[in-house]
Amino acid sequence: MKKNNIFQLLLTICIIILSGCTNAQQTTQATENTTVTESIMFIEFDTNYAFINYDTNHLFIGRDTSAFRKLAAKWDAAISGNGNLSIMQIGASHVQGGTFPHRVRRNILTQFSEAVADRGMIFPYSAAVKCNNPYDYKVSRSHDLTLTRNVYKEPAERLGLCGIAVTAENDTVEIGIKLNEPEINFATNRIILLGEARGGIVPLIKLTDIDNNEVIRQPIEVDTILRRYTYDLGQAVDSFRIYLPCSEGQSFAITGVYLANGAPGISFHSIGVNGAALGDYINKCPYFKQDLELLKPDLVIFGIGINDASGNNFDTIAFRKRYKQLIDSIRSVNPDCAFIFVTNNDSFRRVKRSHVCNENAPLAREAFFRIAEDCGGAVWDQFVVMGGLGSMKTWQNNNLAQRDHIHFTRKGYEILGDLLSNAIFEMLLNLSRQ
Repeated sequence: MKKNNIFQLLLTICIIILSGCTNAQQTTQATENTTVTESIMFIEFDTNYAFINYDTNHLFIGRDTSAFRKLAAKWDAAISGNGNLSIMQIGASHVQGGTFPHRVRRNILTQFSEAVADRGMIFPYSAAVKCNNPYDYKVSRSHDLTLTRNVYKEPAERLGLCGIAVTAENDTVEIGIKLNEPEINFATNRIILLGEARGGIVPLIKLTDIDNNEVIRQPIEVDTILRRYTYDLGQAVDSFRIYLPCSEGQSFAITGVYLANGAPGISFHSIGVNGAALGDYINKCPYFKQDLELLKPDLVIFGIGINDASGNNFDTIAFRKRYKQLIDSIRSVNPDCAFIFVTNNDSFRRVKRSHVCNENAPLAREAFFRIAEDCGGAVWDQFVVMGGLGSMKTWQNNNLAQRDHIHFTRKGYEILGDLLSNAIFEMLLNLSRQ
């Protein structure tokens, strides 16, 4: 089937919320019954890139909109100070790098600055050598830690939601974490360290008080079944150190760090592992659902698929079945969770000394629409928005994509983050008016 025919077929399967969607750059006209959600202002950005299909920047939702109606109501309550809303973006390198998800997080939380809740789940990626870290928090280390990722054929550690671990063994190690987002106050007063101890080690948290004195916190609760170590810091901080006093024969594998502050509002978690595919989260993360209980996401933004569709034998049926497994796992934690599926970006594959267009992208795109229809989810059609098949080359020529023809530059990720943010805002506005 030709690409245009596929596109028309998908558009008949999926509809844009509220057929009379307004342009994402128009302002909202308030009424007497205006909700807080209706006060959303769209993100302004450069619209001079002629190759970007700005007019397709919408969320496409199928017949079942119930999950998104519940999401809109919960969103409005959260930004009114009457509850919490948990958002999780999960993917591979596009998410681990951090720029894309943090742009969306920042767009939401700078607009609703009174609704900043927990910073939520993070991971100290760069505690290991050559492991890239999101720029919105900095990680330091006294020693290099051993890295385990869910992309390994046989991971050495039992992994959880984050799909990754760093392990200290046979030596005392200190890991520093400092929040690095000046526009949002993510100060935390409670930390839940996820990890597995061997040899009786008990990790500690070190911080500096207002008088510049070093303070050491013991865990107030240890749950070795859930692999959680909980610390009450006694004050709100934007930096701390994880102290792992390992001696000979002892080790500690960190699989996640949850930063809490107890405030109502919106939390936005980003989970990503370079090179990860669906099977890596499903088959190699035995504590995935257990860790997910901490987040209880109300909205999951899926960006897993670029690695699934990278080979010559992309099986769309198997792809859809794996997504269903992941969806079922998440809905076992929150049955009302809403899902947004981000279609694969256009990309090229390395063949000998040249790059060739990856023609699996349109197949993956069609699969995402079918998955969304099956589970009552929505699709953000990144593939079409960026220009379709072969468009990655144009993004690269405009300094918006890297030379590997897969990843974007910081500017490119920021544009994508702004576009996705506006598509979400438009959906919320349309639902609040119904």
